[in-house]
Amino acid sequence: MLNRKHQPSPTQRIGLFGGSFDPIHLGHLLVAQAAREELALTRLVFIPAAQSPFKPGSRTALPDERLRLLRLALAGHSWCEVDEQEIQRGGISYTIDTVRDYKARSDGAELFYLIGADHVPQLPGWRQADDLARLVQFVVIPRPGQADVPFTAPFRGRTLVGFPLGISSSQIRARVKVGLPIEHLVPACVAEAIHNNHLYL
Repeated sequence: MLNRKHQPSPTQRIGLFGGSFDPIHLGHLLVAQAAREELALTRLVFIPAAQSPFKPGSRTALPDERLRLLRLALAGHSWCEVDEQEIQRGGISYTIDTVRDYKARSDGAELFYLIGADHVPQLPGWRQADDLARLVQFVVIPRPGQADVPFTAPFRGRTLVGFPLGISSSQIRARVKVGLPIEHLVPACVAEAIHNNHLYL
């Protein structure tokens, strides 16, 4: 009979979901659910960026506001968590810094990084791309009606099957600005917080 003390523990499978989340919406939550199911994730971490390198001139809601909306949306989802490290670092948020941090403190875990399909062709230009390709598997979030975009070596990964939705944070911000409803695009608690705090006006 095997001694249970010497049995190796199952490898953790951690999903990393970076982005501005400005604001978080139902499309993000459905992506998280699909990733959890299709990748058999142990946990999934939402990592809001301080400043996206792909949107250098964009204005976002204040970090504290985006974090508060994230926590409202994820309340009760014990398999999800929010990591503030990119906001705490400040400046432009680079994926390689975050992935290295998780690799260093998640002993032997498999790391999966979620990205939009439009970012796949840009991966070779990401900071320290070769190291990034070695440390993490990429998981592509498809857009409805969009063809699969193949990875170029040395990048590896797969495409999610479940729940692609044509919702974007920019559309939600635009609707708020002109007074259109967003109740069926974001969780009700997020819509209420946006309204009560006069965000995106």
